[in-house]
Amino acid sequence: MKKILLLSDTHSYIDDRILHYVEQADEVWHAGDIGDLSVTDAIENIKPLRAVYGNIDNDKARVSFPLHQRFHCEKVSVWITHIGGYPPKYNSNTRQEIKNNPPDLFICGHSHILKVIPDKTNGVLHMNPGAAGKHGFHKIRTMLRFTIDQDKIENLEVIELGKK
Repeated sequence: MKKILLLSDTHSYIDDRILHYVEQADEVWHAGDIGDLSVTDAIENIKPLRAVYGNIDNDKARVSFPLHQRFHCEKVSVWITHIGGYPPKYNSNTRQEIKNNPPDLFICGHSHILKVIPDKTNGVLHMNPGAAGKHGFHKIRTMLRFTIDQDKIENLEVIELGKK
């Protein structure tokens, strides 16, 4: 079983509240718009990190992290990208691949809106953790925490970090 902390849209911001939850996780996944790489450095100093770059990320982030990450965690196939859309309206860069080769778990960021949506048509669970940083229109900073046990995604929890 793996305890996952999922965050996105830090926009160069990291604080002790975020790091407190990082310490409790087995792995941390970042769905893009990292900003300054001091954010990912701080996370990687504590726990293993999987991350993708987002639209605000500079060339250093784009060299350090890919646009898409596809991998397996336990027996769950995962796809993380920054801009992916929502079921059933995935964007043009993800729509066909989700139809042809759907992951079990599709994760994106970008919107700063926390959403967890089952896509029954494609058999995909979609997650967007909202925004953990202070830049953007969101009012409350959020992350998601959950466990993956073999082929089950369980114990999903919304973490509210407070007002930005």
